[in-house]
Amino acid sequence: MAPFAREVFGHASGSHRQARAARQALEEARDQVAALVGAAPGEIVFTSGGTEADNLAVFGVASAAARAREGSAAVLVASAIEHEAVLGPCRVAAARLAGVDHVRAGVDAAGVIDLDRLAELLDPDVALVSVMLANNEVGTVQPLTAVVPLVRALAPAAVVHTDAVQAAPWLELATAAAGADLVSISAHKLGGPKGAGALVVRGDTVLDPILVGGGQERDRRGGTHDVAGAVGLAAALAVSAAEREEESLRVAALRDRLADGIVAAVPSVTEAADRKHVLPGHCHLCFEGVDRQELVLLLDEAGVCVSGGAACASGALEASHVLCAMGVPANVANGAIRFSLGYTSSAADVERALAVVPEAVARLRA
Repeated sequence: MAPFAREVFGHASGSHRQARAARQALEEARDQVAALVGAAPGEIVFTSGGTEADNLAVFGVASAAARAREGSAAVLVASAIEHEAVLGPCRVAAARLAGVDHVRAGVDAAGVIDLDRLAELLDPDVALVSVMLANNEVGTVQPLTAVVPLVRALAPAAVVHTDAVQAAPWLELATAAAGADLVSISAHKLGGPKGAGALVVRGDTVLDPILVGGGQERDRRGGTHDVAGAVGLAAALAVSAAEREEESLRVAALRDRLADGIVAAVPSVTEAADRKHVLPGHCHLCFEGVDRQELVLLLDEAGVCVSGGAACASGALEASHVLCAMGVPANVANGAIRFSLGYTSSAADVERALAVVPEAVARLRA
């Protein structure tokens, strides 16, 4: 990224030599991202991150559907455990666009989408179905390979979108998200720069831009390109893909040591989801009788950084919509903590947490 943050300041849409250098780097990054996610280069739309990619997917499809259907029904279906970057745009699109409505598809107690309940919501009026590849809070991997054919059979006009932001470091997107028309990714989950991401727009999928002015990204996303960010996304995705198998095994072993150690040392603690269906880097535990915000603060003082839900909503006091959808009782959900492990995590980190967590929980319960 460094040369494009320090030296090459050309606008990638320009024609002078600095601009051409920026453009070349941008297109090389596009080629690399496309190859790693199983798409054509022209199907990659660079964004400012996963939130913008999700917004573009939802608003873009909703707007295009409302325009094409001239006010007749256009239903947006999203799983009940989607990130707010999907659920929020669904609500707003339904409020702003004539004929657009939105519904949520339920999940089971393990956080996996209920295919029978999803099928009941699908009909020719459905314009978009959004099911994340893996949940950002509890880490449950969703059966996207079963969702896609179900949508094709019952809602043939619908566009399938998957938020693969959380899954990207751990799953091969070229295979796991192959059936989706739209795929959102974000660099920071891969160890890349914050504020960089992409939306895969496959084939002839129609969506209206939400940022206009300049015609960049084939008129799908206007604005000056963040060349350094695109280069960083491509580099991080490449490293992640090359080391995925080895890192998944290493991190899963650390996660298992952490989860097993805490469950053994702390009474009345449960795992929110079955570990067999969870990403390697997720350790989501519910401490009964503990306020999660107080536990986050105590652990932070001891040098252990955790989240009390989605990272971007950790300051919120309301119960997690993900845990509510899974049917977790409120008194249990109130003590839910997510330990996130990844590329930089070590055995020493885990042992530090195992030394600190039982004491912090006991202190709060007392």
